[in-house]
Amino acid sequence: MSTITQNLQAVTENIVAAAREAGRAPDSVQLLAVSKTFGADAVLQAAQAGQRAFGENYVQEGVDKVAAVAQALPGLGLAEAALAWHFIGPIQSNKTRPIASHFDWVHTVERAKIAQRLSEQRPPERGPLNICLQVNISGEASKSGVAPQEVAALARQVVDLPNLRLRGLMAIPEPEDDFARQRAAFAALRQLFDSLRADGLELDTLSMGMSADMRAAIVEGATIVRVGSAIFGARHYNKESI
Repeated sequence: MSTITQNLQAVTENIVAAAREAGRAPDSVQLLAVSKTFGADAVLQAAQAGQRAFGENYVQEGVDKVAAVAQALPGLGLAEAALAWHFIGPIQSNKTRPIASHFDWVHTVERAKIAQRLSEQRPPERGPLNICLQVNISGEASKSGVAPQEVAALARQVVDLPNLRLRGLMAIPEPEDDFARQRAAFAALRQLFDSLRADGLELDTLSMGMSADMRAAIVEGATIVRVGSAIFGARHYNKESI
């Protein structure tokens, strides 16, 4: 059994335990394996172990990896459509076309301009691009995301765009070691999510929680948790990744 397979099993067990603690069905929480800086071989190992959703932060690296993995999948007895690719990094206006063309999900929309470009550049044959709005839930000056009080207006703009499907909200709260404080940030995002649903938006996704705060996120309703190094190991960054 490979290290990646063992790590996936351990992370999955932690997700199941947190879901049960929260009184939730374990399959109500999806694991998004964050494969940034790791090669196609690591993704293929995870796919062989049953992982199907992968997250990338860097546009060119992600696009190249999507192509490399797709080429190798038939050898594993898997079709290209078996995997879902999520873009979870910051989005520059000049990078929207490759994102719209190659990814199934985008978690980091924070401006109407970016959403408009993604909609215009989404190939019709690929179907709607799934969108989460990134919320700066902790109000950090250095953190990306729309301010909580501006989420509803942005959501209304995005939901009207063709070729996009607004699925929910995403956040990366300020790091906290205290479990209660972790929960508080995620609870604030969940309350925003609930208010949008109460206003009639058909949302189903809360993308929140990573390795260090996954348990708190699941207790507060996360439907997608984003885990990388706990699956693939320590990251090695280089200029080409960006």
